[in-house]
Amino acid sequence: MRIRLLDRYVAREFARLFLLFVISAPVLFILGDVMDNLDKHMARGLTVGQVALSYVYQTPLFALYSLPVASLIATVFTVSNMTRHFELSAAKAGGISFFRLFAPLPVLGVILTLVGLGLSELVPVTNRMRAEVLGELEHSRSSRNDFVYRAADGRVFAIRRLDARRGRIIDVVMEREGNEPEVPSASFAADLGLYEKGAGWTFHNGSLRLFHGRGEERLFTFKTLHPIGFTETPEELLAEPREPEEMGYAELGRFIDIIRRSGGRPLELMVKREQKLAIPAATLVIILFAMPLATSSKRGGSAYGIGVSLAITIFYLMLIRVAGAIGISGAIPPVVAAWIPNALVAAGAAGLLARIRS
Repeated sequence: MRIRLLDRYVAREFARLFLLFVISAPVLFILGDVMDNLDKHMARGLTVGQVALSYVYQTPLFALYSLPVASLIATVFTVSNMTRHFELSAAKAGGISFFRLFAPLPVLGVILTLVGLGLSELVPVTNRMRAEVLGELEHSRSSRNDFVYRAADGRVFAIRRLDARRGRIIDVVMEREGNEPEVPSASFAADLGLYEKGAGWTFHNGSLRLFHGRGEERLFTFKTLHPIGFTETPEELLAEPREPEEMGYAELGRFIDIIRRSGGRPLELMVKREQKLAIPAATLVIILFAMPLATSSKRGGSAYGIGVSLAITIFYLMLIRVAGAIGISGAIPPVVAAWIPNALVAAGAAGLLARIRS
């Protein structure tokens, strides 16, 4: 019963400070952005309602940015307050170790990491909605003429015109190399292709040829055809991906595959994709690092712990940029570039925790 009361007390103190900052931080972000961009919004003829709605859509992004810093501040003040008021000493006198007393903090870190992962998938959706409200998507390319596209299974499509906004393909020819006679080569041509979300592509008015080897060929004509395996959306066929911040983890993976099949090296997209997992995980890492620092009674006590923790957070953000740039250059694998900041801070946390007198 005593342990449960302490768990609830530690969790409540952390949650109170965490919520205070994570709610107020987006407000500060919004006020700063309004000061910088309000004139631009008004000059474009946007109404106050449109601008306000755009900030509503941007709130998940600001909340995602706030998670690591809010967790840092909540951890430091929770631990330092309990240390300063001798609650930590009282718990140790009662046979409760440092690690057991503050066990709720890593658990909350895991929960907040999961919340961050959820926000990282929500943010691309709300970013795109914000761009639509602000009219920033109007000038993006929505069509493509006379190009060749290679699908994931090796099929090659020659497309005369793609209208991504309307989900239409005009004049398409497909070639598939087979292994006759087991797998026949195939070729089809169609006048029109229509895309429907959830149903995929439907091609109209065309012909299909199957080549079985030794000069054997079969010809079919069709009014409609639903190709199996051609799952790319009109936006993906444009080969003009949105900003990484406007794409979720799975969508980034599909664009990476498309660029790879076209012979490109999408290193930047690969790094950004891995960072969508690594950055939310930083919340847990920073909590583990801040816990032992907040107990320090040297060089200023808790103030020392707060200062060093903030410095480590700034260092972590710089490390993300530096490691990301190195990964984009190809010097290190994208996975390493995304996760090495977490690994270094986690190693520091392990060293500090090992020195705690429990």
